[in-house]
Amino acid sequence: MLLTTSFGQIEFISENIIEIIIKQNIEITLESMDEYENLMSKYVSGNYAVLVNRINRYSFTFEATLCVGSAENLKAAAIISYDNNNEPHTENLKSIRHMDNLNIKEFSGLELGREKAIKWLEDQLVTINKNQKAQ
Repeated sequence: MLLTTSFGQIEFISENIIEIIIKQNIEITLESMDEYENLMSKYVSGNYAVLVNRINRYSFTFEATLCVGSAENLKAAAIISYDNNNEPHTENLKSIRHMDNLNIKEFSGLELGREKAIKWLEDQLVTINKNQKAQ
């Protein structure tokens, strides 16, 4: 399934893994985050993971940065980057949200990163779901 949003596209890789491609030069705002969270609550049930494909350049408002990854059932996020310019963005997000202990990992799109990222997300969901059932 493919969803078109005001900020880009969301494609379902599997029942609980989605890929997001944000449009070129978009600034993600609180309104964008609300739109995303409303779609996730409508189309995803249970734990899920996100693959962020950073093929385009975009930015976040500070307020939106504070909301990224805060959805209750979002358990892991993989970011595919195609150049070294994106790494500071990921590190900045981790720094700002360090108290939240976000489960984020970055992969290189130039080194088959998409496949590695999907495998990592699948592994994260399996582990998290097992741990939740054991509790």
